[in-house]
Amino acid sequence: MSTLSIPVNSNDHIQGPASAPVTLVQYGDYQCSYCGEAFGVIKRIQSEFGDALRFVFRDFPLPEIHPEARSAAVTAEYCGSQGHFWPAHDALYTNQAALGENLYAEIVEKLGLDVDGLHRAFSTDEFAQRIQNDIDGGIRSGVNGTPAFFINGQMYQVQGSFDELADPIGRLVTHSRD
Repeated sequence: MSTLSIPVNSNDHIQGPASAPVTLVQYGDYQCSYCGEAFGVIKRIQSEFGDALRFVFRDFPLPEIHPEARSAAVTAEYCGSQGHFWPAHDALYTNQAALGENLYAEIVEKLGLDVDGLHRAFSTDEFAQRIQNDIDGGIRSGVNGTPAFFINGQMYQVQGSFDELADPIGRLVTHSRD
């Protein structure tokens, strides 16, 4: 079984306390329909487990398959550089069918950020290295598609529905309370 080669660190996008007994890391692609399906499940899992779960999102765009994936990741990273990663992340998945320049500008405007700054981020490849670092870490960890999940550092292969992610998380949370 594969393990997470890059530990969760201050460069990551994190929701939940560092003291949580369970850390769920996702390598995701904003245009991947399976990631879109997993998005709703992760939101439910976060609601169910609250502070017992720390969730980490890392970029793993697959532009060969999903032509908007990298641009969506740049948009999220641009918003994140100004303290608004999670609202952008959620808006991208919620509006996955509308990915494109108009949606990116709309998200940035709704967050009160500078659309010209987003355009500069695209033209200068400002976030290319950050995204590539996530991809490289994913590859070293055995990721070869999206979504890819690690629960407490161990890769977890979803066999059927993404809802099955709740089971091992629930067992670890229960075990941590014993």
